[in-house]
Amino acid sequence: MLTRKSKHVDSENVERYVINLCKHIANSSPITSICLCGVPALRNPEGKVPLEVLLIIDDFKPRIMSYIKFFNDTAVIIFAVDRWIFEKDVEQGFLGEAFTVQLLFPYKPLANAEYLRDKEIKFKRRLIREILENLVLEFPELCYVIHIKPEYFMYEALQSRARLFPPIHYALTSFFHKNIEEENLRDMMEGFLKALEVVEEEKLVTRINGYMKISRDFADAVRSRKASFKNLLKTAQKTLFMSIFGTFPKIFAFLSQNKDLLQRLRSPNREKSKSSYYLESSKKYLFVPTAYGLTPLATTASIEELAKKVLSADQNADVIVEDLGGAFNDVYLVKVYANGKELKAVVKTFKDWSNLKWLPINIWAFGTKTFALLGQTRLERECATNQFLYRKGFPVPKLLAINHDERLVFMEYIEGESLEKIIKKIANAKNGEAISDKYVKILHKVGETFAKIHALNVTLGDTKPENILVGKNGEIYLLDLEQSSRGDDKAWDIAEFLYYAGHYISPLAGTSPAEIITKAFIRGYLNAGGDIKSVKEAGKTKYTKVFSVFVFPHIIFTISNICRKADELGLMDG
Repeated sequence: MLTRKSKHVDSENVERYVINLCKHIANSSPITSICLCGVPALRNPEGKVPLEVLLIIDDFKPRIMSYIKFFNDTAVIIFAVDRWIFEKDVEQGFLGEAFTVQLLFPYKPLANAEYLRDKEIKFKRRLIREILENLVLEFPELCYVIHIKPEYFMYEALQSRARLFPPIHYALTSFFHKNIEEENLRDMMEGFLKALEVVEEEKLVTRINGYMKISRDFADAVRSRKASFKNLLKTAQKTLFMSIFGTFPKIFAFLSQNKDLLQRLRSPNREKSKSSYYLESSKKYLFVPTAYGLTPLATTASIEELAKKVLSADQNADVIVEDLGGAFNDVYLVKVYANGKELKAVVKTFKDWSNLKWLPINIWAFGTKTFALLGQTRLERECATNQFLYRKGFPVPKLLAINHDERLVFMEYIEGESLEKIIKKIANAKNGEAISDKYVKILHKVGETFAKIHALNVTLGDTKPENILVGKNGEIYLLDLEQSSRGDDKAWDIAEFLYYAGHYISPLAGTSPAEIITKAFIRGYLNAGGDIKSVKEAGKTKYTKVFSVFVFPHIIFTISNICRKADELGLMDG
């Protein structure tokens, strides 16, 4: 809200003219409020621009009308609206914010400033709530840990409305004019800060060190009721009404602003730079926790630049990026050389699984397991579960940085031995050859780790042995969490690990390796409090059929039989 005098026009005379004109339009109906709207007329010192007026009338019979008058050479466009309709637009977006959008930008009250201030805060409170809902729907896993700077709500509101209604770009060009940008942002942000206090009192968010965090209860409620369709309808409604009520007065406004408009329409590129502006990405104000503190979701830094930052290396340090492959993601080992030392990090990119790339995967597990396919979804799950397990004390690679736009995740490089190699050593043991007790203890510990994670109502989703690393001190590191989720199917985690381990066993090795692997894992799982029902479930046909395409039948039968009879074989006794 603006309280200072206009810098561009003869303030007192114009305001007196506007008030008299509004009284004439209202006739005998009471005027609820009047305000001058639009940044160009209020602050932009360059050129003559139309003056927009929002007139709210109690029991206005036409309900909605637009008027165009002139004060000297200045066009005055008045948007007259009935009070009931205006308040419905504030509270529910009744007209797609065709009128209340004026309260998003700085304005100057001419009558009943308290009324406008109250409606501005209510409007921005609703915007914040809708933005929070969309944030939960866009980041259903990460939303619980995202830290939000208050500025996010302002920039997201601007960006979303610019996408919906292209003519608003002119207002934004003026809004971000170099001489008045800071002042405009400060005035606009003031209303959002007041609205955030209301949202905080409603316990939709909590405030932590200057950041806002979405409350778990609110996020759970949004996820359970699937607000996406409702929000989609709101978006369509905004687009329709803003177009209907905004286009026709704006046509005159645009023509009156610049005499050379028609020439510019013939040569749009020539004047493009004059009306350009820079609107910061709202995601710049979203942060996620990493091992080195909070990192923004939006960054333009390259792999090399991020590597130097997360590894605390000098900008002149040499960076080498090596491709580590990956069936469905590109995984890179990044080496930075500084002061005679070699520093390492792992970079994982999350591509969309589309068309023929993912079709065999879902056919393979059809009816048993559904995989997350979108790169953004998998990146989000990887980061959210990594941070959750890290806080709970599980050995996971530290999350170092995220580039959400490029779907890049930087993670700590862990020295150790892949569990796949250990299982191959067991699988390739000759008949009668003793299996190292060390390997059995490792499998027991893997089972314990699975059980402890399942006790937190988290499932891993992709538990192939190659996704598990044994650290130098025997820690069990979980490397791939992109298919993880809350709840879901614990039996799948057990089944995939055991049957996938079984596919390394030669048909000539007999069933002994399968028995050793399965029993060691299950003992660890059950001793750590794992659910016997999940173990027995993993032995059912629902799971064996999935892996029968690459595991020998006698191996599958052995693993399945041990799972189904785990309680009878004394595996719960250690």
